[in-house]
Amino acid sequence: MAKIAKKTKRYPSDLTDEEWEQIAPLMPKPGRRGRPREVDFREVINAVRYLVRSGCGWRMLPIHFGAWQTVYAGFASWRGAFCSRLSTTWR
Repeated sequence: MAKIAKKTKRYPSDLTDEEWEQIAPLMPKPGRRGRPREVDFREVINAVRYLVRSGCGWRMLPIHFGAWQTVYAGFASWRGAFCSRLSTTWR
């Protein structure tokens, strides 16, 4: 897996580097075929955490998270498998 540069926190809801290091291995691996992944899963998680914390809707996401449709598509693509892996890991 490629090393992703550490991010600076913009919101209290953003993942810390330590939190990201714990959950990054649980994220889906890129496929062997097709286009390379363009979604930064850390930013998707930060966006979802921002949504939950702020109470805003998808369409009200700050633009620096990316287009809301892209963020939602990234979230929708891994939410089920990731959540089950996460609950198993954190038990």
